[in-house]
Amino acid sequence: MSEQAVLVTGAAGFIGFHVARRLLSDGCRVVGLDNLNNYYDPALKHARLNLLRKQPQFDFVQADLADRTSIASIFESNRFVRVVHLAAQAGVRYSLSHPHSYADANLEGFVNVLEGCRHNGCAHLVYASSSSVYGANSKLPFSVDDRTDHPVSLYAATKKANEVMAHSYSHLYGLPVTGLRFFTIYGPWGRPDMAIFLFTKAILEGTPIKLFNHGKMRRDFTYVDDVTRVISRVVDQIPGRHQGLAPARIYNVGNNRPEELTHVVAVLEKALGRAAIREMLPMQPGDVMETFADVGDLMRDTGFRPHTPIEDGIDEFVAWYRDHYKV
Repeated sequence: MSEQAVLVTGAAGFIGFHVARRLLSDGCRVVGLDNLNNYYDPALKHARLNLLRKQPQFDFVQADLADRTSIASIFESNRFVRVVHLAAQAGVRYSLSHPHSYADANLEGFVNVLEGCRHNGCAHLVYASSSSVYGANSKLPFSVDDRTDHPVSLYAATKKANEVMAHSYSHLYGLPVTGLRFFTIYGPWGRPDMAIFLFTKAILEGTPIKLFNHGKMRRDFTYVDDVTRVISRVVDQIPGRHQGLAPARIYNVGNNRPEELTHVVAVLEKALGRAAIREMLPMQPGDVMETFADVGDLMRDTGFRPHTPIEDGIDEFVAWYRDHYKV
């Protein structure tokens, strides 16, 4: 990889933090961008950022993706050859009550990133999509060749929109783009609104954990270190045109093994040495019953093979949680 800096958007977020740290360890210069919003406790974002700032090859810019002028200026000043775009308004349930946040960050913000790449010589844009684009699909495992026409949340719809927006820029302007459909990422420094974090906090505090659809759900839980290995490989694998098609690729990034939610709770109970209080609830709007990633294309093209069992990943998360929150 060249000495030119890589832009990582959402660098104070969960995945962005880990990706920035991985790229720095690979010897890259990294410019991290984040708006440090209060969707969840900003103290966690600042703690991640403080670790990144200890690296001399890291620079941080606080900006909002929806601020067209600021984003254009950042791209013009740096002319990033590679961009890893991980910033977004996350969360399925939050999109039910805050739809405009998703339009601002995930739609308008994404256009600003695409424009920045288009006008400033970007050789490869890697961007985050989501397993939520599969929506109401019932065929398992989910394949990148499956149709994704039935999103069941606004969040999912914005991620589907990102994929077709990226493809249009790739087709029109020859911008190489790679979309990554993430499947339930977890691990140290994780987001407080996600299941494993919420369950851990509740079990340690002796408060009930909420199991939607009465716990009868399966998720392809993917350990964050596996994700960073993928991105560190993909960022330099620039897609080319093939038979006149746009230089655009999409991959699933998952563990290739769905876990029953009740099993995940049992693993957490063992790791924490405490029993959970279960509150069984009906299915939530916007949720899906099961996710399961077909990662065959990803393994073929990058050599990636997911290898972190849920038991090992949860042990690592619990160790971090106890240390970070002193519990």
